[in-house]
Amino acid sequence: MNERNKLQTSTTNTQGRSKLQFPSWFRTNEGGGSASWFFTKFRFGLRDSVARGLALFLGGFSLLNLLGELRRTNFDANLWWIDLRWLPASVAASLVAVSSLCLLVFGLGAPRSHWWRAFAAGCVGLLGLACAGNTVRFYTLMARGDIGVGVPIPLSLFLTGALFLILAAQVGQPVRGGSQSSLRPIIPALGICAFCLCLFPLAQMFCFGKTDYRRPADVAVVMGARVYADGRPSDALADRVRTACQLYRNGLARRLLMSGGPGDGAVHESAAMRQMALQLGVKPEDILMDEAGLNTLATVRNTERLFSSLHAKRILVVSHFYHLPRIKLAYQRDGWEVYTVPAKESYLLRQMPYNLAREVAALWVYYLRPLAG
Repeated sequence: MNERNKLQTSTTNTQGRSKLQFPSWFRTNEGGGSASWFFTKFRFGLRDSVARGLALFLGGFSLLNLLGELRRTNFDANLWWIDLRWLPASVAASLVAVSSLCLLVFGLGAPRSHWWRAFAAGCVGLLGLACAGNTVRFYTLMARGDIGVGVPIPLSLFLTGALFLILAAQVGQPVRGGSQSSLRPIIPALGICAFCLCLFPLAQMFCFGKTDYRRPADVAVVMGARVYADGRPSDALADRVRTACQLYRNGLARRLLMSGGPGDGAVHESAAMRQMALQLGVKPEDILMDEAGLNTLATVRNTERLFSSLHAKRILVVSHFYHLPRIKLAYQRDGWEVYTVPAKESYLLRQMPYNLAREVAALWVYYLRPLAG
């Protein structure tokens, strides 16, 4: 081969190697832009994964509530995400049961026909409309002054958006045959579902916990917190007691029930709370004490016995916003309807991130505990 032929061959090979070979899934169809097509597919794939992950969480949580109710009375916590009390109980339970199955089928990506997709979309659409109605109800109560709002966005508004996102993904997907099932597409959906396990308790803390449901009551329970070795109440405890005393002075609580455990030193939490309440103008005869409130569940059980002896019909509970969902859940499980009042914080607590993370785990523990017993 002469030098000219060698040069031509070398040039040809270099040009061949310089051409960028895109993978087949990135190439265009019908002459469209490859990058545009790729990002469009990515965007719709992300939407589908988020919708399916939300469907898995909502469907699984709803179905677990219904099944748990068969094992233990008052286990059903579906009210924490959707209020269907305007429907007869049997109709509401049936709608949630059928809809949860539809959500799970969609979330798992199981094969489905035209009629199944239409039926499932109808169920999810009804739930979305119900959540939208809950949102309207929230803003109506807020406008009338029946509730105080720390975060003016109810959880039902987010859930309305989630349900209509699921609905759009259901309607927009092509019908698939039974042989097209694959495990790979479900992995991102499972990740979104796991993320919801952390996000849902946090949403409860900020949306429910920061909503003030104060109203005239027979007694207000004040949850304990740390007392230092020298007898000084911690900032968290002082905030709770001050809020409860304000309820008392405003005529919304006839009595205050201080519940706590041992302090760091000789001064008991409930004793420090009582002393502070006396300094803030509460009459001694209007202060009750529970010295065995070692934790949230102990306080709930101890105070329930006192409610019966006091013939209390309406109860307020005062604590920090992140604590209130777990308190509400514990009382509900025992059949007591309490109204929560978030403590007015003097400033942001240094341990707030830790408190939030702890409550995420604690809320799920309290929720699942009856199934283990």
